[in-house]
Amino acid sequence: MRHLVRSRSELQKQVAELVEQRAAISEVLRAVANSPHDLQPIFDTILINATRLCGATYGGLLLFEEKGYRSVARRGPVNPVYAERWPLGLVEPIGPGDPVARLIESGSPVHIADLAADQAYLRRDPRIVALVELAGVRTCLLVPLLKNNELIGALGINREQVQPFTDRQIDLVTDFAAQTTIALESTRRERQYREAQMALAHANRIATMGQLSASISHEVNQPITAAVTYALAARRWLSAEPPDLGEVSEALDLIIKEGNRASDVIGRIRGLIKKAPPRKDVVFINDAILEVVALTRAEAANNDVLVRTQLAPGLPPVQGDRVQLQQVMVNLIVNAVQAMSGTGEGAHELKISIDAVPFESGVRVGVRDTGPGLSPESLSRLFEPFYTTKPEGMGMGLSICRSIIEAHSGRLWAIPCEPHGALFQFTIPAT
Repeated sequence: MRHLVRSRSELQKQVAELVEQRAAISEVLRAVANSPHDLQPIFDTILINATRLCGATYGGLLLFEEKGYRSVARRGPVNPVYAERWPLGLVEPIGPGDPVARLIESGSPVHIADLAADQAYLRRDPRIVALVELAGVRTCLLVPLLKNNELIGALGINREQVQPFTDRQIDLVTDFAAQTTIALESTRRERQYREAQMALAHANRIATMGQLSASISHEVNQPITAAVTYALAARRWLSAEPPDLGEVSEALDLIIKEGNRASDVIGRIRGLIKKAPPRKDVVFINDAILEVVALTRAEAANNDVLVRTQLAPGLPPVQGDRVQLQQVMVNLIVNAVQAMSGTGEGAHELKISIDAVPFESGVRVGVRDTGPGLSPESLSRLFEPFYTTKPEGMGMGLSICRSIIEAHSGRLWAIPCEPHGALFQFTIPAT
């Protein structure tokens, strides 16, 4: 009977351990899913669970580099002197015969029951001496991080007392190491994807600004021409007998005004075409869009398009990347102008509206044209990459626009209008 009771108790304990381990692995996977851009929360979750489930004092994660290894995360009570001497991010050379070197040589877990009796400590390797005498490590376990059978790092857990880890605990830490590798690879791919998106978005901005080059030249030439005219007038007033200094001063004020106007246009162009990482700033959407309207005004006029704006006052600011949001507006306005330029007689009108959307706690922007509209086929495929109805189009503009808006936690969609035309709308959450 005692044997049966003991067996049942051991079975219950094993089931409880298994449930706890599964819960820990699930927690790590959630951290991977919820933090695609930042590894630190994932590393922290892995180390918290690995040390807790294995009864370890503290743990650490290190990644191999060309000149050694770099500690990227640490968990547990570490002596401040040790932490100051070996801070996170420091690249350490790999000494012959130390536990890390043995891990590299074998490609398998390295389990040291008593680090104080290890050869690396006995020959007074500075790092191992510090681990024993400053950090208080006695039992040490290092498990390799493997990516396609290539060693990329190690996950280590340690105990202050001499108490070897069980086979089950070593297997558990090996599982955590596999999750770490998954997180590293997932983040690397996510970073590559974001970099590719950024490159495409930048290329799209350059291409769009190229389409606007004639209009932009006109937009810049106007204030320059006006400034020259005012300068000539000022010279005439100075040549008068006696010189009319009041008229000269007024002409100089107008020159400054036109110079600032040209500078503003150039500044908006530079802001749109520069290549910079995404930002998260407070953006007043009315101001940002009015800048785009000013930049595209000449393009609309050249195509006999009347632009009307309907901007709601007192809108809450949004948080995001001003340049990216302006890129979306440039694309939508240029698309609308081009759609209307191919139509015959009739009113060519572009209406830009901005209003609050209380039920979505944000703002809504609309761009409506009076062009030929959207066919059912094009409506269903409008935002697909490489889909275009323009002979010279790349089919990336609207796809990039939707990616930008979704990255800002918003939505972008299109609606056919009656009797003709199309309405593109997007929403952005307010701060």
